[in-house]
Amino acid sequence: MNSQKSHFWKVFLLLLAIIGINVLSYNFFGRIDLTADKRYTLSEASEEIISKAEAPVVIDVFLEGEFPPEFRRLQVETRQLLEEFAAVNPQIKYRFTNPLEEGGNANDIATQFYEMGMTPARINVVENGRTSEAIVFPWAMANFGNKSVAIPLLKNQLGATTEDRVAASVQQLEYAFADAFSKLLEPKRKKVAVMRGNGELEDRYIADFIRKIQEYYYIAPFTLDSVTVDPQGTLAQLKEYDLVIEAKPTEPYTEAEKLVLDQYLMNGGKQLWLIEHAAMETDSLFTPAATAFALPRDLNLGDYFFKYGLRINPALVKDLYSAPIVLATGSGSNAQFNPYPWFYFPLSSSPSTHPVVNNLEAVKFEYASPIDILKNNIDKTVLLATSPRSAVVGLPREISLEEITAKPDPSEFTSGELPLAVLFEGNFSSVYDNRILPFELNNFRSKSEETKMLVISDGDVIKNQLQRGEPLELGYDRYTGTTYGNREFLLNAVNYLLDDRGLINIRSKEVKIAFLDPEKVEEERTFWQMMNIALPIGLLALFAGLFRAIRRNKYVK
Repeated sequence: MNSQKSHFWKVFLLLLAIIGINVLSYNFFGRIDLTADKRYTLSEASEEIISKAEAPVVIDVFLEGEFPPEFRRLQVETRQLLEEFAAVNPQIKYRFTNPLEEGGNANDIATQFYEMGMTPARINVVENGRTSEAIVFPWAMANFGNKSVAIPLLKNQLGATTEDRVAASVQQLEYAFADAFSKLLEPKRKKVAVMRGNGELEDRYIADFIRKIQEYYYIAPFTLDSVTVDPQGTLAQLKEYDLVIEAKPTEPYTEAEKLVLDQYLMNGGKQLWLIEHAAMETDSLFTPAATAFALPRDLNLGDYFFKYGLRINPALVKDLYSAPIVLATGSGSNAQFNPYPWFYFPLSSSPSTHPVVNNLEAVKFEYASPIDILKNNIDKTVLLATSPRSAVVGLPREISLEEITAKPDPSEFTSGELPLAVLFEGNFSSVYDNRILPFELNNFRSKSEETKMLVISDGDVIKNQLQRGEPLELGYDRYTGTTYGNREFLLNAVNYLLDDRGLINIRSKEVKIAFLDPEKVEEERTFWQMMNIALPIGLLALFAGLFRAIRRNKYVK
């Protein structure tokens, strides 16, 4: 009787413990990230953004189906990251779908994706020594209410292997999703002024970039023309904006205009300058003479930038690591377009882990000038520079298309890495401190609040090409079919200049991805097949024989 009672209490306590554990696990949920790089630990900025989702955010991920091992890794990492988002906020819903599972024509479906702004990827699949081409759709679509945002899951990198592209993509997954959630869940707050009145690029040449940053910020044109009649009012209006973008100005600035821009900076405004001190356009080469003169351009900004700690030299850089120029040979229907090395088009890819340029595709410059960095109390970061095999040529200079036929002399390209894009952060001193002001100004400030300024020594970095009068994606070269990192670089730059939540810093997250060596896999295929098939069967047969022998010794007399 006592034993039965004791047994009853043991069962009762066991059931009570099981119920207690379930109650605790239901109310106190937790996950532990045991990875060395903490790849599944969401940043505070990501958690803050998704906490605002009070209704379902549905994510369609188009990474379902049969993939090469590299893309299966991207699929797994994407799924695990979305699990983390859903664990923080159950309103995050996701599903993986295969666009080709219903047997539709792959090219037709690829065209549909392209029209929606989601360019498919064509990859080479190597299996059993044979190479074939496959179409994959490395995209996701996040939907919230009546708003949708396309999320790129695969990064483009010039000359990179598929493994390198996937590894870089995995590092940016959290930022890609957090950025999309930010667009869906957070209202626009910041205002950006696109400056006009000093010969800046026409709207059609910056249309793609403006269209892109409109997803994040309010955009409006702003001119300094009213400075001549109402400088105080012009400054007051400019202060309403959080950032000004100067896209390739070609007309000199007056002292009054410079003072307005200076005091805007002193009051905490951010500035993005895409400025050229060399007047040179590729179109001017397409003449019967096939030559043009590159001339220095004076914008009356030398003292402006000098006070802040930089000098843009009136010179051009040449770089052995450069983009090609495309020239036509023949005429009419027989015309052919061929690329030729053109050292005046430097390609800059930075190894820096700064969030603006981390894992960034090479950025294309055209007729850029070198930047000298001067010593002062402002923090300076070179975001982009030439390769070590660069050269500086003075202005004025005659440039001829015949240079494409000349073999470069390596001894001339010894100028080292020349800064082309420099970020300035800190407390700036006014250009007009201890100087006579060009107009009377109330509340003149000689020292700025904590602020930022980015200077790029080439205005064409922001210039998109046109096709039939329509703007193409910034960074896309329609003659070579290559997409450079210009748009991503400038978008990162604007987000960094205006980001007050640290979302852009997620781009600096380092994730180490290990891949199988395909050559080693092919060499040792038979061995590992035997290890995975024959060895388990052999071990099973061995244990069966031992078990039978033991039973025979035990029961057979």
